[in-house]
Amino acid sequence: MEDEKYFYFRSNLLLGIFVLCLACFAGVLYNAQIVNGSSYLARSTTQVTTSETVETFRGIIKDRNGKVLVSNREIYSVTFDPDEVPKSSDPDVSHDRAVALALLRLIRLCQDQGVTWTDNLPVTAEDPYTYTIKDAGDTQRSRFQKFLKEMKWSDMELSEHTTQPLMTPSLRKDLALESSALTCSILLDQMRKKFDLPATFTDQEVRLVSGVLYELRLRKLSNKPVTIPYVFAEDVTPEFISLLNDGAFSGAVVSSTSVRLYNTDYAAHILGRVGAIQDKEERDALNEPYNTAKEAGKDTTGIRYYYMDDKVGRNGVEKAFETYLAGLDGTRLITTDRNGKKTSELYSVEPQPGATVSLTLDIDFQAQVEAALAATVQRMNADDAAKNPDDPKNGTRGAAAAVVSVADSGILALATYPTYSQRTYLEDQAALAADPAAPFVNRALTGYAPGSTFKPMMAVAALEEGAISSPTEKLRVPGYWTYPDMIAGTEPFTRYCWNRVDHGRLNVSQALTESCNVFFYEMGYRLGIEKMNEYARAFGLGEPTGIEIDEKLGTLAGPEEREAKGEIWYGGDTIAAAIGQSDNLFTPLQMANYIATLVRGGDRLSAHLLNTVTAYDGSKTILDYEPQVLSTVEMSDSTLAAVKKGMGDLVTSGSVSSYFRSCIVSAGAKTGSIQLGNNQTNGAFVCFAPFENPEIAVAVVIERGGSGAALASTAVEILNAYFAESDIGTAFIPEGTLLP
Repeated sequence: MEDEKYFYFRSNLLLGIFVLCLACFAGVLYNAQIVNGSSYLARSTTQVTTSETVETFRGIIKDRNGKVLVSNREIYSVTFDPDEVPKSSDPDVSHDRAVALALLRLIRLCQDQGVTWTDNLPVTAEDPYTYTIKDAGDTQRSRFQKFLKEMKWSDMELSEHTTQPLMTPSLRKDLALESSALTCSILLDQMRKKFDLPATFTDQEVRLVSGVLYELRLRKLSNKPVTIPYVFAEDVTPEFISLLNDGAFSGAVVSSTSVRLYNTDYAAHILGRVGAIQDKEERDALNEPYNTAKEAGKDTTGIRYYYMDDKVGRNGVEKAFETYLAGLDGTRLITTDRNGKKTSELYSVEPQPGATVSLTLDIDFQAQVEAALAATVQRMNADDAAKNPDDPKNGTRGAAAAVVSVADSGILALATYPTYSQRTYLEDQAALAADPAAPFVNRALTGYAPGSTFKPMMAVAALEEGAISSPTEKLRVPGYWTYPDMIAGTEPFTRYCWNRVDHGRLNVSQALTESCNVFFYEMGYRLGIEKMNEYARAFGLGEPTGIEIDEKLGTLAGPEEREAKGEIWYGGDTIAAAIGQSDNLFTPLQMANYIATLVRGGDRLSAHLLNTVTAYDGSKTILDYEPQVLSTVEMSDSTLAAVKKGMGDLVTSGSVSSYFRSCIVSAGAKTGSIQLGNNQTNGAFVCFAPFENPEIAVAVVIERGGSGAALASTAVEILNAYFAESDIGTAFIPEGTLLP
């Protein structure tokens, strides 16, 4: 009986608790639906959630020793958000007009403080107003066309503006307009009406404010799935920020972002720059990996999709390794209430910083190579000015040097003179562009005639193809050579040695040391142009080197190249090509890699700047570069030994031996002189070191540098810079050289 009473007690208790919970739930519903229903409804209908792009940090670029070459610098930027401008208490003042008034106050502050703001409206900033679309890139053109189309102004008729000057047909075509009605005056007048600008605004004020409103409207038209913040001004000072905070500058929001920070003044032509995507074709090319993965049904997570406003690598390493450096932008969800005030922020997608790219460059060595080039060229320029002060070419001489590792063809230094600093590029841009010496040209990747530096390749071809029977066979070489297949009755075709001296009898090593043209004329005649070019291509001359940044391939002289120009190839051209003349043009990097291929034993590896790629936090290695064999030159040990001997004897007892007395390491070398006419000669020089177990190969070219021997001192400086101090203990030290 007691058990039964206890059972009913527990049942009633549970029932009571259940009824109490149900009553509480009903009370909450009543409060939400009846008491506060209208309030909650208003709040739910007025809260707005928008998505905003959060830019990630671009990856860092380092040299082979871990020294940071390019990083990021955090800066303060001012964005302008029209939603942050409060509505006017005056019912006659629309929100658009309130935004315009706020913008004008902000612009006036910038003018007073000398701050530049973003304004890409293709109309001049001052009266008389004219279009600047002709000077704009494809991106700006397409943006302006999109703006006009959205405004429905691209088909405006002339109407009452018959006295206004009309656009030219070519300009109308550039803007994709159907009529010539939209003059700048009409455009600004229409913008005044469209954006409800105050009637008190002058034409100048209309132009100023319209430039910003144009940018704001374009961001609403963007094909990005999230809102693109309008960066009104970048890299502003704390003083400017304090003025914003102290004044009535509604709509202005201070935020932080990052820009590229160059930590070195060197390797400017290699590092490159970052800038906005220029045209649709470039954007589509960048999106090819994303689109390919999507079409194949693969996961696109981790593959960046690019939009027209995105900043990317424009050239150099920044462009070559864009995939690794770019990172992935994040997305932030922002909720605002009925008054436009932010109520919450959260990341829906976390930004992923770009990877760290380590290069094969040694930036300290690069600096020494650039300094050696600069010293030599400046000395030559000073001599020119002293001899002929009125020569318009004074000060326009250029030069280049390339240094590659024999082990894997990694590029240790790639120098050009004149050069510039990426640190001060923006300040120096106008002066650099006007410099007749063309400092923007990457001469290390530009073609030059090789002259006699071509002869080691010829020696390999001659020995391997039997044009000369062995390294010890000697040829009789007078001071001239006559073409043996002349048609009867025609004048003999005769070419002379560079010094017109009878060298007597020479083997291939001696011919290299003496740089005897007559010997190599004969080798060229025996080999023929097809066989010569077969070896030249295998050595990579006139071929892509594999370097990841843009390069010019130069020219390999021959019938095909000549016919492409509508010209004829003659037998005498083969003889000229055999000593590196004719149409031959090779880049200093090609020449350095050709020498590396030679002393390596014939395997041509791809020249490269990429060393490793690691995650931004160092947690994993994404890529570790593996050398690639591009071609192989079959050569015997005796051939290699004979060619190296000829190049080694040039250093120890030949024409450059006096320069190499100060070299702290044994080496082999070859000079080259290229006649330009008017008693001017380009100089070329290639070398490798140490002689027995080569570690590096070097090529130096100096425009109007005289004989190749004149470049030997620069090459010695480069070798000494590389092998200095730590290698002295094992390096070859010439007799009489003082230890540092």
